[in-house]
Amino acid sequence: MNYQIIADEKELIKFISWLPELKENEKYYVSLFARKKYCEEEIKSNDKTQLKRFTSTKERLLNKIKQLEVPLGTWELKNGVAPQKSLALYISSNPRCMKKATELMGKKCWDLMKAENFNLHAEAMSCIQKSKSRTCFVDFDIDDKEIDIDEIWLEKEIGKDNYTIVETRGGFHILVVPEKATSYRQKKFNDNKWYQLIQKKYPVDQSGDQLIPVVGTYQGGFVPKFY
Repeated sequence: MNYQIIADEKELIKFISWLPELKENEKYYVSLFARKKYCEEEIKSNDKTQLKRFTSTKERLLNKIKQLEVPLGTWELKNGVAPQKSLALYISSNPRCMKKATELMGKKCWDLMKAENFNLHAEAMSCIQKSKSRTCFVDFDIDDKEIDIDEIWLEKEIGKDNYTIVETRGGFHILVVPEKATSYRQKKFNDNKWYQLIQKKYPVDQSGDQLIPVVGTYQGGFVPKFY
């Protein structure tokens, strides 16, 4: 028996196709977590344990995700193994810049030279995570499953094709293409208030450049999907 990361391969492929095309020196940052809140009775360690993180191109992403489906018990926590229903896979919807990450890592190395114990790979991956290349999406994380996502309102305020909604285990992610939304507002309303309007309309928990659950994979037993 192996861990199951992929729940719906067709939806996953659709999600990968939806991701922006990468430019030179860009990669996607991906992270597999075990979340205590998905099975509190089975996990005694921290709420969120990062099991694996890596970078990928769009072309290699599907195979790299499949490589996470290792035998049950392989993903280990501090006090045991990660249960299947604790797993959740996340990705940066905005590409990461390898040149920016290299520059950041170069500066970090001087500090590491003074340290007695460190994980070089972990430090490098942290630099990649922090190195956003460009803003393809502004992400609004709504941690409320009961809320009604009013798409008629969204289409009116930021334009029909200027956003994507991903339904997750605990709520929704509204991913807005800022250039398109700004252009739409300026042409129709002669302003640029889409960010503030969304914040007022919905109970946004966090916003900006964030990791989002991968559509078509398991998130604590739930399968994130396009809304």
